[in-house]
Amino acid sequence: MCCRNRFIACTCCIIITLFFMFIISIILFWIIISPSNVKFHVTDASLTEFNLTSNNTLYYNLKVNVTVRNPNNKIVVYYRRIKAIAWYKDNDFGWVSLTPFDQGHKNTTFLQAVFEGQRVIKLKPKQLGEYKDETSVGIYEDLAVDFDLRIKANFGRFKSSRFDPPVVQCRRLKVPLISNGKTAPPFSVTKCKIDGSFFADRDSQAEAR
Repeated sequence: MCCRNRFIACTCCIIITLFFMFIISIILFWIIISPSNVKFHVTDASLTEFNLTSNNTLYYNLKVNVTVRNPNNKIVVYYRRIKAIAWYKDNDFGWVSLTPFDQGHKNTTFLQAVFEGQRVIKLKPKQLGEYKDETSVGIYEDLAVDFDLRIKANFGRFKSSRFDPPVVQCRRLKVPLISNGKTAPPFSVTKCKIDGSFFADRDSQAEAR
């Protein structure tokens, strides 16, 4: 009986030791790799139509150009789902799926998202007043584009399974309306925000908070 207890204790000790070695190896691997977040910038955006009717129907034609920069030396990113979502004053009004692609290390990729169609949105009284002011000036100041992604990543010889990184948020875009042959003011390049680590699943990061 004593030998059996000793055997069980020894087995448990070995399992615990292996588990901690595994955790430590993952931490050391992560420190060595030290991945930097992929960087998204909206380099240009323009509207050729943005008309909100009296029945709250928004008619829109929005074009957004984006650069995606992988600054890492040893990481390849495989984009398997790229869903772009357009917003105006907290109302999502357009969705488009972009073509999946693979991105090597130290690589910059150019994307273009075109949103065109119509959508019923509900603006609050203050927001409706802001819309009218922006329409008179010809620049809409509260547009946004989010990128909902699903990726795989290759860290040297290790390849991850598919996971969903945090949503990339490109907010407070000041987009000019191009109409009647008028010259639109230049668009200011806007850096997008990533809330957390790009190389960790968004759900696991949310649970850890």
